[in-house]
Amino acid sequence: MNEFLRRLLFLPEQASSVAPGIDHLHYFVIITTMLMSAVVGWTALGFFIRFRRRSEIETTPRIEPGWKFETLAVGLPLIFFLAWFWMGFHAYIRLATPPPNSMEVYVMAKQWMWKFSYPGGPNAISTLHVPARRPVKLLMTSRDVIHSFFVPSFRIKQDVLPGRYTQTWFEAVEPGRYQILCAEFCGTDHSNMRGEVVAMRPEDFDTWLNEQRRGLTNRQDMAASAQEPVPPLTDMVEQGRRLAVAFACVKCHTIDGSPHIGPTWLDLYHRQERLANGDTVEVDEGYITESMMDPRAKVVAGFNPVMPTFQGRLDGPDTAAIVEYIKSLRSERINPTPSGGPAYEPIRGR
Repeated sequence: MNEFLRRLLFLPEQASSVAPGIDHLHYFVIITTMLMSAVVGWTALGFFIRFRRRSEIETTPRIEPGWKFETLAVGLPLIFFLAWFWMGFHAYIRLATPPPNSMEVYVMAKQWMWKFSYPGGPNAISTLHVPARRPVKLLMTSRDVIHSFFVPSFRIKQDVLPGRYTQTWFEAVEPGRYQILCAEFCGTDHSNMRGEVVAMRPEDFDTWLNEQRRGLTNRQDMAASAQEPVPPLTDMVEQGRRLAVAFACVKCHTIDGSPHIGPTWLDLYHRQERLANGDTVEVDEGYITESMMDPRAKVVAGFNPVMPTFQGRLDGPDTAAIVEYIKSLRSERINPTPSGGPAYEPIRGR
């Protein structure tokens, strides 16, 4: 029945673990809508024939429905709407909650291409290699305008916004090639902003990834031995460390847990921070990125809002690299307690 309905509605193949659930909601909404529309239509036609005016002097009778009819007329649609809501909310929660063992890939959209960065390398343009039957979490940002990452066969579509990170995840059920589209009009070549997900057997993907990383390392070694300019780093953690030093982030944030002007970066990822307004926030990729671009939006309690904004100074890949560096700073015994106050305050005017 599932395959029959999928073909009847001209839907693409169900290539991800969440696709069947999304399609079942689709089937349920369409079938119940069509059935109820048919019931209402045929009832209206029956009333039109049965209660038609038969003479010029005939008046329309006043009909007083009983409580049973009113309960049925209100309760039946309510039951269907609640069923739609339950199925839709369940699917939304599943899509919004990546499995904890998901492989992470950074995605940067720009007019008119998709760029993919694996935390340990390599980088790729327009082609995303992933292992089948293994969840993959995408952390996405845009370099210019709003885009939308859409894989029809996976039934996932997520807006990609400049200056912040959004996320989605999928798990390809079988090896294959699946089309990536941009579902948000983004300019002249919007229709050409395409890509491809290449799902591989897990062992083949591991082999491919190791070969790519070895090849990048060999090219960097050859460039260094020939005294040529070294290409950009493919290890995002090391790249993030260098960027943190270059942009003087480590002058205010320590990496060993000691107090300083800003919260320490050690064990910062997934920490529950108390904010100056009394709220609590979990430190994830989105919060770290927002704090770099708009540091006054969510100030940690006990710290002064002295951090400058890096909006326009850091592009998507650089931001992602710093985020990966912060995520890598983990101690053997993680301290989940909120950050304390600063060790000292910076002198104003310097």
